Amino acid sequence: MALARKQKVAKTNAMRELDAAGIAYDVHTYEVEEGVPQRDLGMRIARLVGADPDSQFKTLVTTTPSGDHVVCCVPVNEELDLKKAAAAAGEKSLSMMHVRDLESTCGYVRGACSPIGMKKQFRTLIDETAQLFEYVGVSGGKKGLTLMLAPDELAAFVEATYADIVAER
Repeated sequence: MALARKQKVAKTNAMRELDAAGIAYDVHTYEVEEGVPQRDLGMRIARLVGADPDSQFKTLVTTTPSGDHVVCCVPVNEELDLKKAAAAAGEKSLSMMHVRDLESTCGYVRGACSPIGMKKQFRTLIDETAQLFEYVGVSGGKKGLTLMLAPDELAAFVEATYADIVAER
């Protein structure tokens, strides 16, 4: 079942890539408020777009000991477990990429990082809970924009692996 586009917005690189691949997605926009703590941003966005927070995924970029990068998508209300993610990626360890390096490496700024349309295709892990939903949300590549799409289409497009990568509560 294809998702209808609800709003006309300027195309981002993520949207152009999905269009070129023929992957259906739905666009949700929201007002960007300055001063919202980063740790609360994903939950706020889920509320604004009327989605289950468990179905909304934040994109985190990590660095391997050799300097490579692994992209990790976890629900907005969860924390990434770096040890689990390292094991899933076949790495000894992972560390979070410094925010100052995000735009030059990925092409995205903090709060707008998407697993789709990065400057380079990095190894990508998506938390296995994404498979529980018909559609999941990820950043559309700019603040104020969320894309909803089928998780298996997202995973196939970014060549991701599903894995248990969230921290235990």
